[in-house]
Amino acid sequence: MAHNEKKVMIAMKKAKTSLEKVIKMIEEDKYCIDIIQQNLAVIGLLRAADLSLLKGHINCCVKDAIKKGGKELDKKMEELLRVIKTAQTK
Repeated sequence: MAHNEKKVMIAMKKAKTSLEKVIKMIEEDKYCIDIIQQNLAVIGLLRAADLSLLKGHINCCVKDAIKKGGKELDKKMEELLRVIKTAQTK
C-alpha cells in the first residue's frame, strides 16, 4: 500500500476528525441537519479513502496476479467482486 499510503492516511485522519465533530455535535444537541451534513462529509471522506485503496490494490496486487495468472488471478478477481458487491449494498 506504500504507493498511496499518504493519500489514504490524510483522508482517514480527516474522517476521524470530522467524526469526532459529529459526536460532539450530537452531545451538544446541535441542529439535526447540521449533524447530517457533517456526517455526510465523513462518509464522503471514507469513500474517497476506499477508492484510493482500491486503485492502489488494482495497480499493485491485481497487476502482479495478472502476471502470475492461474489461481492467484482467480483469487484477486473474486476479492474484487466481493468488495464491489459489498460497496453496492452500502
